[in-house]
Amino acid sequence: MIASDDGRAQTPEAASTGRLNRPREIGVGIVGLGMAVAPHMLAIRDLEAEGRVRLLGGFSPSAQRRGAFAQAWGAPVFLSLEALLAAPGLDLVIVLTPPGAHLPVAEACAAAGKHLLVEKPLERTVDRAEALAALAARADVTLGVVFQHRFRPAALRLKQAIAAGELGTLLSCSASIRWWRDAAYFAQPGRGTMARDGGGVLLTQAIHTLDLLLHLAGPVSRVAGFARTSPLRAIDTEDIAAAALRFANGAIGAVDATTVAEPGFPERIEIAGTGGSAALVAERLELHLKGRLPEVLDRGLAGGGGADPMAFDHGPHRAMIAEMLDAIEQGRPPSHAGATGLPVLRLIEAILASSVSGSFVDLG
Repeated sequence: MIASDDGRAQTPEAASTGRLNRPREIGVGIVGLGMAVAPHMLAIRDLEAEGRVRLLGGFSPSAQRRGAFAQAWGAPVFLSLEALLAAPGLDLVIVLTPPGAHLPVAEACAAAGKHLLVEKPLERTVDRAEALAALAARADVTLGVVFQHRFRPAALRLKQAIAAGELGTLLSCSASIRWWRDAAYFAQPGRGTMARDGGGVLLTQAIHTLDLLLHLAGPVSRVAGFARTSPLRAIDTEDIAAAALRFANGAIGAVDATTVAEPGFPERIEIAGTGGSAALVAERLELHLKGRLPEVLDRGLAGGGGADPMAFDHGPHRAMIAEMLDAIEQGRPPSHAGATGLPVLRLIEAILASSVSGSFVDLG
């Protein structure tokens, strides 16, 4: 590695290129270089090839992760968050740290005037997530949240169908996330604990599907929930959860989420309305509209439900980051603006509160 004058370390390959001086590209840095970095980097490489971004580098407080990142991607690494934020040409920071670190990292980035794309969940609690969204608004920086499932082609088609009224009035809207995580997954330090992850299956695994359910069907008004920890692993968060939902539009449905269903199955969203029904299974959509032939859009069933949580295509990440770039260039909020990540956090907290109290919980 080559140490530079501004406190960062570079690979020789990165030091010898001129990509840091290309003014029309949006400069991107990454904070947090763990498991989630791979699909983001694959997406960034695609966008670099199109001339849309330039990667300035990544930062992690772990020297081991900095080294692994530099070796895997041939990319610069910074020795501190302050050095990354001071890098010339930095416009956007992608935050991939554990949830409880999102707020302090975002505070530093917003104070430096950098736009933010924050991995799900926006933060570990609703209060902290609201604080993060508020500080970004005060600093007048663009804030996006990483919910790439919204950008899957099948999900986009279903969203379009619902918005156009093709399914009529929604009546039944449910989600099933029956996944598996093995012993190696939970052997990672702190994995499955409140201290590291901030929550269990709802906040860490099922949140993508729950967010997509709300993105499609609208907000939930009332919840009755159950949650527990199985005897399969020594964690202090739930790995089995279920809930009955009443949506603000009058539809009712259910959520079933777990990481104990070996070997793991593709997540499902099923929606039925007065005009037809739809089943979205990972990236495969079956759309059955009254008076029409069935419509099938099949992009595969791999969704990270098995032992390998990263077993999915990076195409939706690429589309999501491209939307973030468009929003920055056009001076508008992205479709996945930070505030759109708040409803799913409120739903998760309501399910857990209902499980503790044994009562319905009403969401405002």
